[in-house]
Amino acid sequence: MTLSPLTMEGLQRAIADGWRIAGLTRGISTVYALVFALGGLVIMGSLLALGWTPFIIAAAGAFMLIGPVVLAGFFGIADALEAGKSVGTASIFRGFAQASRAMWALALVCALLFMIFVTDAAILYAYMVGATPVWLSNMLPADANVMSFVRWAGVSGLVVAFLLYCVAAFSVPLLCERRAGLVEAVVTSVRVVFANFMPAIFWAFFLSTVTIGSILLLPLLPLTLPWMAYASRAVYRQVLPRV
Repeated sequence: MTLSPLTMEGLQRAIADGWRIAGLTRGISTVYALVFALGGLVIMGSLLALGWTPFIIAAAGAFMLIGPVVLAGFFGIADALEAGKSVGTASIFRGFAQASRAMWALALVCALLFMIFVTDAAILYAYMVGATPVWLSNMLPADANVMSFVRWAGVSGLVVAFLLYCVAAFSVPLLCERRAGLVEAVVTSVRVVFANFMPAIFWAFFLSTVTIGSILLLPLLPLTLPWMAYASRAVYRQVLPRV
C-alpha cells in the first residue's frame, strides 16, 4: 500500500475540503450529527442533575474514543455525493453496510478503551472530589480537588486517546472502504502516524480541540462534527491514495 507524506499544507487543504463537503451535504450531515448531539445532551443533563459537573469535561473527551466508528456514516454520505447519487438517510446506512466486518472488531476495542477511561475517571472523581455535589453555579472558581481531578483525568485520557489515535486514525477509513484486513489496517495506521509524527499530532490536536470544544458548547456539534469527519476523510485520502 502506497504511503504519501502528510504535510501542513495538505492538512489545510483537507480542512477546506471537509468544510466544502459539509456545506454541500449540510442537511443530512446535520441530521446524522444531531443524533450524537442529542445523546450528549442527555449525558450532560444527567451529570448536571447529579451534581457531577466536573465530569462533563471527562465525558466530552471520552467521545473521542468512540467517535472514529461514526465515520462510516459520513463516508457513505461523501461517497454518494462524489458518485452523483442522491444523498439521504440511505447513504448513512450504505456507508455502514459497505464497511468491512472487521470494523466492528475495532469498534469493540474503542468501546473497551472507552470503558477503561470512564472507569478510571470515575474512580479519580470519587477519590478527589467525593460525593459532595458540584453544581454549575459554583464551578468557578473551582477548588483544588476539582482542578486535580480535571488535570489527572486529562493525563489519563491523553494516554488512552493517543493509543487509540495511532490504531484507529487511518485503519477505520481503510476498513470503511474495505482496502485492508484488520491487522494490516491497524499496522498501516500506526506506520502513518509515526512516519508523519508532527503533522499527525497537530491534526490530532486540532481534531480533538474542535470536537471536545463543540461538545462542551453542544449546539456547535451538529455543525463541526461533519466538518471534522469529512476533513479526516480528506486527510486519509491524501496519505493513502487509491492507485
